[in-house]
Amino acid sequence: MTAANGSAPSIQAAAAKTVLSAHGKSFYWASFFLGAKSAAQAAQLYQFCRYVDDLADGSLPDRAEQLRLINSQLAGHKSDQPSEETAQFIELMQQCQISSQAAIGLVDGMLQDQQPVQLNHPAELLRYCHAVAGTVGLMMSRVLGCHNPKAQPFALDLGIAMQLTNIARDVLEDAQMGRRYLPASWVSLTPAEIAAASPVSRQPVAEAVAKTLELAEHYYRSARLGIQLLPLRSRLAIAVALRVYRHIGVRLKGRDYAWWRGRVYVPAWQKLLLTLVSLRVLLPSAVPEHNRSLHADLQGLVGVEVE
Repeated sequence: MTAANGSAPSIQAAAAKTVLSAHGKSFYWASFFLGAKSAAQAAQLYQFCRYVDDLADGSLPDRAEQLRLINSQLAGHKSDQPSEETAQFIELMQQCQISSQAAIGLVDGMLQDQQPVQLNHPAELLRYCHAVAGTVGLMMSRVLGCHNPKAQPFALDLGIAMQLTNIARDVLEDAQMGRRYLPASWVSLTPAEIAAASPVSRQPVAEAVAKTLELAEHYYRSARLGIQLLPLRSRLAIAVALRVYRHIGVRLKGRDYAWWRGRVYVPAWQKLLLTLVSLRVLLPSAVPEHNRSLHADLQGLVGVEVE
């Protein structure tokens, strides 16, 4: 995979950075505060996550089979030649000592989306968020050179918080794809009813969006505490990513959770202000024990401490 003259890694890094800048603008902004090597590896991780996400959301008839094949390759089983994206990620796993269980958990989450999605309870929502984003938090901590086991639950919490924000932001888009991640105990409308965005559906869905963002706040607060466990160079980048991503929910709340009006974005000037506020993370502070109640519904999943 690596050219003798070093050109292949640089080409791979440039391609990954292009994917990040196009599809992960909040993370792309935060990556400027990492060192060159960590920024490149973080972009490669994002590129793989985007690859499997696009595969899961695509129109290929055999996409579930392809996702299962990727999981087999991540587990080290001999099979067909992996795609270029999978092969590059396996190399990244080896370089950064990323757990194959975390990577497989991510793809398992994408496999869940191959069936009609209508979650029933908040616990199901949290377990889904763990699969598709908590696992990414675990992998990202390794990319950033963090091997402190105390950091693991906080990394999970950041991924979960960000995914809850995603779900709150993308209610309409998800419904148009036949998915309702908002638990039925919060709103019992079908994806088709939400996708119609009729006046009668707007308020009950908005109330469920508000509950989703309230739940996210618990995980953001926990994740913010754990940032101190990261290597110093990585702390600012992750603090910036946390604050910018959280601000998506703040802006959504600011327009009264009007989910039917389309996606919310954080403008560049607010990203700059949030970056300045994030500088305080460079001051040392004690890290309390992780609030294990946040993982009460996640028992048995990768990275979750057994009660």
